[in-house]
Amino acid sequence: MALSVSTGQAVDLRVQPVDEVLDRVELSLQVRLLPDTMVRKRRSVGARTDRDTWVRIERRPLDKISDQGWNGTESAARLKGIAQPEWHGCVVWRATDGPVLWRADETELLPGAPIGSAILSEAPELSDDWWGALNASLDALAAQSTRRVATPDTETITQALVTKSIRGVFPDDLDTAIEQWVPAHADLNWANVTAPAFSLFDWEDWGNAPLGLDSSSLWASSLAVPALADRVWHERRSDFESRDGKLMTLFACSKILGPYAHPEDPRLEPARRMAEQIIKELQTR
Repeated sequence: MALSVSTGQAVDLRVQPVDEVLDRVELSLQVRLLPDTMVRKRRSVGARTDRDTWVRIERRPLDKISDQGWNGTESAARLKGIAQPEWHGCVVWRATDGPVLWRADETELLPGAPIGSAILSEAPELSDDWWGALNASLDALAAQSTRRVATPDTETITQALVTKSIRGVFPDDLDTAIEQWVPAHADLNWANVTAPAFSLFDWEDWGNAPLGLDSSSLWASSLAVPALADRVWHERRSDFESRDGKLMTLFACSKILGPYAHPEDPRLEPARRMAEQIIKELQTR
């Protein structure tokens, strides 16, 4: 069954036919994808292979691919001191039915299961060793250097984007200038980490970002479970207490409280309380 999508049509790979895409990946990588392991998301499909590896396939419009290219998982392979699956190879091609690229990356299998969905509603059981591995990986990542720029939600993060996001929800007189940019995963949530052994995967969007982006992203994903959000804040305290970390927390809160806020989102009230506290702290500096 072929995948045929008009360029103006929203694509959801959870429901679109992808047989033709899967056939191409198997032929190119000389591997067989195991159907009963298939995980389908809105813009990606993943599956285990017959050689005990994992293949992740993503569809991305050309206008969502920046000048730095679209090889986050491949380029992350050179990073040191980070618990992540080893990268083996890839295949990339342009779709015939529109301005779209497809990319399939093959990596080693994860050492554990993903902890859950991006936003948790129940606290996972995580050991002190797990938190130690998270901290070690995030600290090692921030200490490295890259020319890549992070693209959270496939949008290149810039000072202008940070300012627009924060001032679109909070007082427009806030000084939103970022002081320190460091490498970040840029999609750190509970769907992209494993347990009981810690591993961080899905590196498509990593690159330089304001200090604290990853910590605030994980905290925002935890807000429906207050004790978990508190643990994230405690573990990453140095990020959250920095000026850039406060701005990134506001940036994360703006996504929860902004124009697309859901009235039944359990994160609304804790995000609102934290935002009010941070605004006071920034205004009294």
